[in-house]
Amino acid sequence: MAKTYAIILAAGKGERMQANVPKQFLKLAGRKVLEHTLCVFQKHARIDEIFLVINEESRLLVEEMLLSGDFPKVTKILGGGATRRESSLAGVRAVPEDNAYVLLHDSVRPFVSSRIIDDMLEALATFQAVDVAIPATDTIIEVDDRNRITNVPPRRYLRRGQTPQGFRADIIKRAHQLAAKETDVIATDDCGLVLRYGLCDIHVVPGEEKNIKITHSEDLFLADKLFQLNTVSMDPQIDLNRLLDRVVVIFGASQGIGAATAYMARAHGARVHGFSRTDNVDVADTEAVERALDKVVDQEGQVNHVVNTAAVLRHGRLLDRDMDDVRREIDINYLGSIHVARSAFKHLIPTKGSLALFTSSAFTRGRPLYSVYSSTKAAVVNLVQALAEESAPKHVRINAINPERTATPMRTRAFGQEDPNLLLTADAVAAATLRTLLSPFSGTVVDVRRNQDMPQEWIR
Repeated sequence: MAKTYAIILAAGKGERMQANVPKQFLKLAGRKVLEHTLCVFQKHARIDEIFLVINEESRLLVEEMLLSGDFPKVTKILGGGATRRESSLAGVRAVPEDNAYVLLHDSVRPFVSSRIIDDMLEALATFQAVDVAIPATDTIIEVDDRNRITNVPPRRYLRRGQTPQGFRADIIKRAHQLAAKETDVIATDDCGLVLRYGLCDIHVVPGEEKNIKITHSEDLFLADKLFQLNTVSMDPQIDLNRLLDRVVVIFGASQGIGAATAYMARAHGARVHGFSRTDNVDVADTEAVERALDKVVDQEGQVNHVVNTAAVLRHGRLLDRDMDDVRREIDINYLGSIHVARSAFKHLIPTKGSLALFTSSAFTRGRPLYSVYSSTKAAVVNLVQALAEESAPKHVRINAINPERTATPMRTRAFGQEDPNLLLTADAVAAATLRTLLSPFSGTVVDVRRNQDMPQEWIR
C-alpha cells in the first residue's frame, strides 16, 4: 500500500493578520493554530508521516512546540521559500517515493476533518490529483481594470477551494519540475500547477464550511467560536463489548440516563459502580465524591471510566427564585462536575481512562426561565474544553455529552407528560455515552439526536 505524506505549509509570515507573530503561532482555544492542525493529521490512522515546511526565522519556536507536544509523525522540518509555490516544492521534493500519496495543507486551516482526509485518500486510489472545495454561495463577478463588471459566471459551476490538496507523488513532482523551468508562473495552489501543464484530470471532493482559513483577525474570532461549538456525532459502530472487565463509575446512577448507562455497561461486561443521593453520595459534596471513588479503587484496584449524569432542573425567573435553591442548582450542575472531574483524574491517570460530563442543548444560548440551568450547562462545556488540554499530557480524555430532549424523570418533573415520539430514550443517550468513553477524542461536545442512525437495540 502506498505511503501517505502530509505536508503542512507553515512558512507564511501572516502580514495580513497584523499580529506580532505569524498567524499559525497565534493562540486559539488554548493551543497554537499550528498545533490544532497538526493534531488532526497526527491522529489520522492513514497518515504515515508529516513534513512541516516553515520559515527559518520560526524554527526555534517550532522545535519548542514539537518538544512540548505529542507529534511523533512529524519526521521533517523543512525550510520554506518566499512564495507558497516554493514552500510546496520544498515539501514535495522531500518525499522519497514516486508512488506515494501526498496531501498539501495550509497550517492555518485547523478545522479540516477526518472525513475530508478520508475522502481525499479514497479518491487518490482512482485519480492522480484531488482538490477539495465547497459550492460558492455568493455571486462571483469579474471586473476590468476600471472596476466595471465584465462577466458574471454561472454560480452552479463555481467552487471555493480549500485544502488539503492531494496528489500521486510523481504527478506533483512533475508539475513542480515543469514550473521550475519558467520564470513567470503564477499559481496560488498546487492544483493550479497540475492544471497549467495538463498533467491529469483533477477530481474534486466536497469540503466543509467550517474548514476555514485563518487570514484576518476576524477569522481568528470566528475560529474561537467554532472551537467553542465544536461537536461530533457518535459513531454507532464502536463495539460496546470493549467494556468487558473495565471499571466504570457512574454518578447520578439511580434513575434516568445514569441508570440506563449503568444497566447497559453491565450488560456488556463492565464492572459498574453507581452512586447517587439515595446512596448518600451527593456530587455537590466533594468529600463524598472522593470517598466513593476511593472505595471503588479499594475494591477493584483501578478505575477506567467515570460518568457524571447528576443534575437538577429548576424553573422560574431569577428574581422570583430563592437564592438557596439557586445555589443548590449551581452546586449540583456545575460544582458537582468540578468535584467529579477533580476527584476522578488521579484515578484515571494510571489507566489512561476517560470521563464524560453532561451538558444540554441549552448551553448554546441562555434560556429564559432556565437561566441558571442553561448557564451551568454552558460552564460545563468550557470546563470540559479546558480540562481536556490540562489532562492531555497524562492521556486522560474528557468529553461533554449533549443530548437533545430526553425522556427522563427529571424532564417529566419539569415539563410534565410529553409525546414520547419527540424525545430521545435514556438508552440511546446511554449508548452514546459509553461509546464516547471508548473513543480517542477529547475536549469535544458529543451531540445525541433523535434523527441519528442508531441501532435498534439502543431504542426501547
